[in-house]
Amino acid sequence: MTTPALPAAIAAIVEDFQALTEPERLQLLLEFSEGLPALPDRLQDHPELLEQVVECQSPLFLTIETDKPAGPASPVRLFFKAPPEAPTTRGFAGVLHEGLDGLTAAEILAVPDDMPELLGLTRAITPLRMRGMTAMLGRIKRKIAATSGLSR
Repeated sequence: MTTPALPAAIAAIVEDFQALTEPERLQLLLEFSEGLPALPDRLQDHPELLEQVVECQSPLFLTIETDKPAGPASPVRLFFKAPPEAPTTRGFAGVLHEGLDGLTAAEILAVPDDMPELLGLTRAITPLRMRGMTAMLGRIKRKIAATSGLSR
């Protein structure tokens, strides 16, 4: 299944998930959790710069950075903080980081809100956890819209 509406990096991730069985999808999600980069030093000691995604079952914090002034063609950097004992939440963050980090504001805002469902995890992961990933994407898009002047 191809996903032409998605930017190339996130489309490739979606295709990787869709090519696997459900147990293999969970393993791939775990691999994404292990690959989530740590916060850079400038954010480590400044929790006030991060925003909690309260819809997530585990504590997840995120922030974005863009060039100043931010605009539709500005690349967006994504930063996440999630505890190691929350592999599902970290995995979702890892997917979004690998698939969206460095894209332009316009590209990220064009990602469909239901993109997490395309991973094929809806039967393997509880609906509450799936809502958490959807909330992460929504929070990223709201922050981008607020800083770039673009609408969702």
